[in-house]
Amino acid sequence: MSQKNSAGWVPAILGGVVGAALTAGGLFLAGPALLGERMVRDTLVANPEIIIDAGQALRDRQYAETLQPIRASLERPFFSSWKGAEKPTVTLTYFFDYACGYCRMSNPDIERLLKEEKDLRVVYRELPILGPDSVAAARVSLAASKAGKFVQYHDALYAAGRPGPDTIAIAAKAAGIPSQPAEDPAQEAELRSNMGLASQLGATGTPLFVVGDRVMNAAVGYDALKSAIEAARKKG
Repeated sequence: MSQKNSAGWVPAILGGVVGAALTAGGLFLAGPALLGERMVRDTLVANPEIIIDAGQALRDRQYAETLQPIRASLERPFFSSWKGAEKPTVTLTYFFDYACGYCRMSNPDIERLLKEEKDLRVVYRELPILGPDSVAAARVSLAASKAGKFVQYHDALYAAGRPGPDTIAIAAKAAGIPSQPAEDPAQEAELRSNMGLASQLGATGTPLFVVGDRVMNAAVGYDALKSAIEAARKKG
């Protein structure tokens, strides 16, 4: 696929972020009448996490409506583009770009969670938005996935460094696939689908994580990912 051809779907990632800034005031409109303004204020000052938890619950509820019709597409991996449980209780969908530094920062957190959470599956969705090397790396990654060698290629490319002709060739060799695979309509369809899904979620870049009803468009770190996994598991 040429760079010119890829230009049609790369801009599709651009979109607004779902949701708006939240405040806690509306959650406690009845508070002053029932408990007194001072008690409500003191409670919030002593327990500011109430505001954070309430905001997160509202965001999850808003995203649930968006996720419901696309969840199956989000959680269905492209061939072997996944790690973790064969029969997962919880699925974490991870949109990433091999050239994204924040994705690289997130990888150790994901690997740690995969070791700890035996019922977790991570589904990797290619979202190459950072230029021609990102697109080239993603196309070879999808070819590796189709050959059942996604994990080998994925881990080898991250070990080799930022994607480029040399590092892609090293990773492709490690996976036992060509470094310049033939054009494949299934790859193009997958990339278009990923761009469309990310756009529906209001993505502004990578990484983008989806687990349960929680959508996180940043390198949020281990604790936030673990919390989201636990919330999804509780919800069932």
